[in-house]
Amino acid sequence: MGAEVVIEGLSKSFGQHTIWRDVTLTLPPGEVSVMLGPSGTGKSVFLKSMIGLLKPDTGTCVVNGVDIVRCSERKLYDTRKLFGVLFQDGALFGSMNLYDNVAFPLREHTKKSETEIRRIVLEKLEITGLSGAESKLPGEISGGMRKRAGLARALVLDPEIILVDEPDSGLDPVRTTYISQLFIDVNAQIDATFLIVTHNINLARTVPDNLGMLYRKELVMFGPREVLLTSEEPVVKQFLNGRMDGPIGMSEEKDSATLAAERAMFEAGHHAGGVEEVTGVPPQLQPTPGLPVREGARRRKDRVMRMLHTLPEPARESIIASLSPEEQRHYGVGGAHAATEPGLVGAQHGTLPATDVAYLPDTDDTTRRLPPHQGHS
Repeated sequence: MGAEVVIEGLSKSFGQHTIWRDVTLTLPPGEVSVMLGPSGTGKSVFLKSMIGLLKPDTGTCVVNGVDIVRCSERKLYDTRKLFGVLFQDGALFGSMNLYDNVAFPLREHTKKSETEIRRIVLEKLEITGLSGAESKLPGEISGGMRKRAGLARALVLDPEIILVDEPDSGLDPVRTTYISQLFIDVNAQIDATFLIVTHNINLARTVPDNLGMLYRKELVMFGPREVLLTSEEPVVKQFLNGRMDGPIGMSEEKDSATLAAERAMFEAGHHAGGVEEVTGVPPQLQPTPGLPVREGARRRKDRVMRMLHTLPEPARESIIASLSPEEQRHYGVGGAHAATEPGLVGAQHGTLPATDVAYLPDTDDTTRRLPPHQGHS
């Protein structure tokens, strides 16, 4: 299972310029999380701060009990081995073929034999759909293949946490969907914790378990995907719909005069941009048939049901609607069994008592016992 990342009060500035401040969130182990935000909000800086490439000014970032903000260089070096990073452009060495690019971390950080390295490299190339391309140079392949090669390299040290920076950069919508599916498939196979930063709304609506947004140097929100996707916050709605109508401007937040002038323009009939009204919570991408069920999704469902009573009503309704009839009976929500299912005291409110354990139906119609949630929700 992937590692949990607990971030509290994290702030970062360059000189007098604040990038973001007091960011607090928890990346649940083995789940896929996505961070949205307009250009220039410091999403890439956030990823670099998580692995110690940049040092935050204040706050903590705890991974497996180690605070990477304050730990020693040796501890930081060891903790970084838990991370795999897919950079925007793949960050491949142009003079090396794909095999040597993917093998590089193994040769640099381990004492494995070339026979063992070859086995691992070919395995990761197969996972990412690059079998047979190992002799090609980065300049000889497409942007999508370079992204997949970067992901294969990020996987070779068996990371517990995978950070992905703008995976859709330079890709068309179809290839973006393919790489989105690849993230879900990899998560199903290795149960690593994912954090993806992106501008891509389709990816953000269909891939993550958890969804957040940075704006105006603040974390607007972070939590179960249903919360942000059903939010009425103007900045969230504007971003999801890609429209000019809202508080986000060309560079910074619009002032009141600009907002009023634009509002008058839109009311007079000027198109505000966007192609459709993006509403609701679409189904989440599932692993490709034949792959394991995502363990992170199982844990996430149990965790979210425990906190259901704390979520906004639209999010609660969306979560309950996504459950199968059998899951609704097990959790005691959404149907005639809500108040009658034995052993689920208080379940009619969408919650489980702290000492109770949820039983979820497995794909073979047997039941699987999930442990009570521990740690941050």
